Amino acid sequence: MIEEIISSKAVLSQISKLSIFSTLDESEFGHIKDFLTLIHIRKDEYIFKEGDEGEDMFIHFSGDLNAYAAQKDGTQRLLFKINKDEFFGEMSIITHEPRSVSIIAENDTVSVKLSGEDFYHIITEYPLIGYKILRTISVVQNSWLDSSSKSFNDLTRWGETARKRAVTDEMTGLYNSNFLKETINERFNNQSMNFRIMSLLMLDLDKIHGINDKYGTKAGDLVICAAADVIRSCLRSGDIASRLSGDEFAILLPDTDIKDAYLIAERIRELIEKKQIEVPAGAGSSETVFISTRTSIGIAVAPAHANTTESLEEASDAALRKAKEAGRNRVEVFK
Repeated sequence: MIEEIISSKAVLSQISKLSIFSTLDESEFGHIKDFLTLIHIRKDEYIFKEGDEGEDMFIHFSGDLNAYAAQKDGTQRLLFKINKDEFFGEMSIITHEPRSVSIIAENDTVSVKLSGEDFYHIITEYPLIGYKILRTISVVQNSWLDSSSKSFNDLTRWGETARKRAVTDEMTGLYNSNFLKETINERFNNQSMNFRIMSLLMLDLDKIHGINDKYGTKAGDLVICAAADVIRSCLRSGDIASRLSGDEFAILLPDTDIKDAYLIAERIRELIEKKQIEVPAGAGSSETVFISTRTSIGIAVAPAHANTTESLEEASDAALRKAKEAGRNRVEVFK
């Protein structure tokens, strides 16, 4: 980074027209011009780094500057670009807080620098000039905040809706199969977990097609949702329940061995069997009846039965088939 005293009248004239100085008349700008310097920043060079002490503010003059923030893994994420005539770094010298982002030159750039010491000197010695500069900063900051607030609120609403749609089953509100698979993958691939134990339950409602045929598909949907409610009521913090498709469900039980997984599965099976579900008496009927359903459940445990997502799913599915073949409405463990 090369710092240069501004001696060119043409350059000073251009700087005087920058938005932060636009409210100053020629005489007022004349009082502060000697406090300003030009800094030349080469491509990929930092103006300042995130966490640095905030000692100066800058007004972008030419070239392209980018603002980055460090992620948890140490990588730099691009937050925004700084356009010509925009100022930055002012909040650190006003609030005496460390830099919140890193500013890096995308190519060779030039900015105008005003040191924090000179900034406060202007405010003390030339209060009217200081007031005008601070007022401009305030107006711009409020505009940014209003714009950011609206954008953030819109993004939050849109993002929350999109996030829910991306990971949940619309009918039951449980997670979907993709989220379940990603969660299991993450646990298998996260070396810090050292293959901590986890159990996977596969559930299938018994003879749901008979309910659809007798009472209509709306009744079948109500039964599926009722089963989802029972499953949800049995979850502990950290458990992941998902609807795979139709009347098929899966539940991931982190840090849960075969014994505890079996107790949870039995609890779910018993509650689903006892659940009385109000459904239409028939397709298109205005009358209702109460019916019940049953479920078969298969259990597999990692790493005892599997060491990949696919093999864990296959093992729990095999245990589910065993439960069906043994007469349904029962819990079986993979062997």
